[in-house]
Amino acid sequence: MFFKLTIVIPVYNEEENLERVEKVMAAYSKIASVPCGVLFVNDGSKDGSQELIETICKRQPNFSFIQFAENRGLSAAIKAGFDHTRSDLVGYIDADLQTNPEDFNLLLEHIDNHELVTGVRASRKDSFVKNMSSKIANGIRRAFTHDGMDDTGCPLKIIKTEYAKRIPMFRGLHRFLPAMILLQNGRIIQIPVRHYPRIAGQAKFGLWNRLFGPLSDCFAYLWMKKKYINYTIAKKG
Repeated sequence: MFFKLTIVIPVYNEEENLERVEKVMAAYSKIASVPCGVLFVNDGSKDGSQELIETICKRQPNFSFIQFAENRGLSAAIKAGFDHTRSDLVGYIDADLQTNPEDFNLLLEHIDNHELVTGVRASRKDSFVKNMSSKIANGIRRAFTHDGMDDTGCPLKIIKTEYAKRIPMFRGLHRFLPAMILLQNGRIIQIPVRHYPRIAGQAKFGLWNRLFGPLSDCFAYLWMKKKYINYTIAKKG
């Protein structure tokens, strides 16, 4: 089956959300502006997520999955999704569905002229502490990366796959996807998208993950920026 876009959905203990994910993503597949598939990446869930994922993939011909042997974290799940994508474009959305997959169509309007298009959550429906910690973390990240992005934590992105596969991911680097595309001399843009409260399941990130963790990751990014290898082939024979 041909896909122009593969949508990666990392999953960690999201059994309460998965049937809703199936319904929403199947509905989006019918109105998507390009042919799309869904790739679940089960990051070592300890609940019934894997059984549900396999049942869903049997029902939905454009759904597939990868299951990790153990929990490796969000960055690893995204990286695995990138590595196993065969379509020209790769997207990313969280299984909590606090963003709307229909907004992928908004991002797709800009992908021809950019290598990464990311959502920026308008009128965020999160707690005060979560909103403030994310705002501070984004400010710190911008100071280090100069990527100009207001909300790199927004779980709604589309990237040209050839660029996504060249991103040298490490733990925590999912917050730096726009900056890593800039290292490849790629073009990036942010587009406002809708945001909703979490309906089911538990948030996987606390204050440390949203605020203090990203600060240490900024130094890892600076090291990588200094050491990053980028080249263009002029001719092959």
